[in-house]
Amino acid sequence: MNEALTLEALIEQIQSGDHNVRAAARDNAGQVGAPAIAPLAEIAADPDPGKFEIARSANRAMQNIVYHAGRPGAADEARAVSAELIQLVGAEPPLQFRRDVMWMIWQIAGAEAVEPVAALLGNPDLRDDARMCLEGLPAAEAVAALRAGLAAAPDDFKPAVAHSLRKRGVDVPDVPDLRLVPTKQTSVTPVGR
Repeated sequence: MNEALTLEALIEQIQSGDHNVRAAARDNAGQVGAPAIAPLAEIAADPDPGKFEIARSANRAMQNIVYHAGRPGAADEARAVSAELIQLVGAEPPLQFRRDVMWMIWQIAGAEAVEPVAALLGNPDLRDDARMCLEGLPAAEAVAALRAGLAAAPDDFKPAVAHSLRKRGVDVPDVPDLRLVPTKQTSVTPVGR
């Protein structure tokens, strides 16, 4: 690795008009760690279409920080990065950015992320992303949140939540597994009938 990248240098370089400078900053962002998450998030959530490539570089830099902090033996770094990402869940950045943040969270967070993510199960635009995030979180609290989400879910969302619970090893007999229900007219009798 080259010389240590500072937070100030990362933020400056990630906003460069030179894609090579941005790429180098993005690729080395992991070493900067948790302090870079909030400033990078501000750049990544910029809706200006003229800054799309810069926003995308900032998003990828955040992902690289997640990968770096998630390495074996870096539990303190992982907790710090997770805490920063959780702060972004309740904010109102662009929809796709919120989805990306949840994707990053399930890769690095634990029980501390369950409550803010579970709160999004009622959001029609983010409920599937929240469900998938909870499905991937390695915490018993995530299973409990999915159970509560199933009880509160509208009928059209229940099969998806039930699927996530099944993936976590929970039997959900009251909700049909949509993979076993024919999607078009057939003479084949569905399993279990």
